[in-house]
Amino acid sequence: MKKKKHYSGFISIIGNPNVGKSTLMNALTGINLSIITNKVQTTRHRILGILSGDDYQIVLSDTPGIIKPSYQMQNSMMTFVKEAINDADVLVYMVEIGEKKVNDESYLQKIKRSKVPVIVLINKIDESNQDEVENSVKQWKNCFPNASIYPISALKDFFIKELLEILKNLLPEGPEFFPKDQITDKPERFFVNEAIRSEILKKYKKEIPYSVEVETQEFSEDDNIIKILSVIIVERETQKGIIIGHKGQKLKSVGTAARKVLENFFQKKIFIELRVKVSKNWRSDSSQLKRFGYQN
Repeated sequence: MKKKKHYSGFISIIGNPNVGKSTLMNALTGINLSIITNKVQTTRHRILGILSGDDYQIVLSDTPGIIKPSYQMQNSMMTFVKEAINDADVLVYMVEIGEKKVNDESYLQKIKRSKVPVIVLINKIDESNQDEVENSVKQWKNCFPNASIYPISALKDFFIKELLEILKNLLPEGPEFFPKDQITDKPERFFVNEAIRSEILKKYKKEIPYSVEVETQEFSEDDNIIKILSVIIVERETQKGIIIGHKGQKLKSVGTAARKVLENFFQKKIFIELRVKVSKNWRSDSSQLKRFGYQN
C-alpha cells in the first residue's frame, strides 16, 4: 500500500509590536497560548503553537514585536525574531491597517531577501473601511511585490479558516517535528509565568510591567488541584513596594486574576502563592537572562 504523503513546516509570524501576532496565533490554534494586552512588548519569547492533522503539521512561531533594542533583554528578544525568520518555511509579516513601515528597516530587507513564501496580513480591518483596506493592500503590494496580501481581523475571526488552508497548502513535504498531540514547545511553568505577567501588564502603569519577570519555583499537581509558588522579580525596592501595594492588596489582586486564567487554561482548581523579590538590573545581566530563558 502506498504511503500517504505528509506535509510539515515552520511558519513564523513577525511584525511591529501590537499588530495582533499573538491574537492570530491564538485564533489559528484555538488555544490561548500567547498572552494579549494592549501594551507593547507583551510577547518576550518565541512561542511555538503546533497544529497537527493526519497528513500535516504546522509549527507556528509567535514572536516579540520588532523594536530597536535599548538593553540586553531586548537584544535577546530580537534574536528570537531573527531565528524565526531564518528557520521559517513560510514567513507571515503582519501589519495593522494604516501602518506604513517596519520599526527597523533591516528586518524589511531580511523579509525581501527571503527565499521562502511570504504572506503579508493586514490586520484589524474591522476598525477600518473599504477605501483604507484597498489603499493598504496597494501599499504593501508595492513594498512586497512577490508576497500574497490578505486583509484579516484576527480578533473577529475574519479570514482565519481560509488563512489556515492557505498555510497548509504552502507546507513542504516532510515528517512531523513533534508528537501529534503536542500543542506547544513550552512547559507548564512558562504559561503560569505568562499568566501572572499578563495581569501585571494590565494592572500596573509606566515602567513597572517592563521591569518584571516571573519565575515559578513550585508546580505540583494531583487529581484535584495544582499548587503553585511563583516569584515576581523586579529591579528596585521601590518597585517591590508598588507591586505589593497597600497591605498586599495589589499583589492579592494579581494572584486572584491569574488563578482564574490558569484554572481555565489547565481546567483544574488552582492554588497560587505569590512572592516578590528584588534582583537589580536583571534585564542587563547575562546570567539572569539565561536563567529566565532569554539566552542559551
